Amino acid sequence: MIDPKNYFEAGLILHGHKCPAMPMGLRAGAAAMNKLGVERSKDSQLLALLELGEDHYATCFADGIQAITGCTFGKGNIKKLHYGKWGMTLIDTQSGKAVRVCPKADAMLSNKKTEFFSKYRKKGIPASEVPEDVVNPLIERIMNSPEEMILNMGEIFDYAVPKKLHSFSGFVCDHCGEMVVESYGRPMQDEKVCLPCYEKATRK
Repeated sequence: MIDPKNYFEAGLILHGHKCPAMPMGLRAGAAAMNKLGVERSKDSQLLALLELGEDHYATCFADGIQAITGCTFGKGNIKKLHYGKWGMTLIDTQSGKAVRVCPKADAMLSNKKTEFFSKYRKKGIPASEVPEDVVNPLIERIMNSPEEMILNMGEIFDYAVPKKLHSFSGFVCDHCGEMVVESYGRPMQDEKVCLPCYEKATRK
């Protein structure tokens, strides 16, 4: 069984500040992994589909997911679906089994009613500047609450995992001299360039 408490310090180092959303990601990731009976992803054994969008509160949830599942943007096994929600589907790419987990609305609303949001975050104060006596009780509640009190857990279902291979092909841009992944190159007369150089040249 994966214990989210064992990943809190690592999650905090990755994330950079204390807040309730990163620990919620730890809890959600652990719950999904335990439901599927899988270990942390060292390569691409797991795939996480996050329903988060951009520029809304509690996207810190994603860092908790990354810290505990090993699904990272660097490995390419975590994707944003841009729904503006906090659901997360975790897929075991070896078995094709998946499960969706989502923080309960009541738990999210309860967090929003605290001083952390009303007196600090909504007024534009960075999370790193919120006093610990304000944020720590929130974190402790999330990390210690029974799973069924804070998370909605779906049933395991089959998921058709797309087969994708990493590209190892690349070239040196004839304009900027930087390395470019082959499929992102653009032909320009008798040269081969990266997309930024292509766009710069064609804007003239």
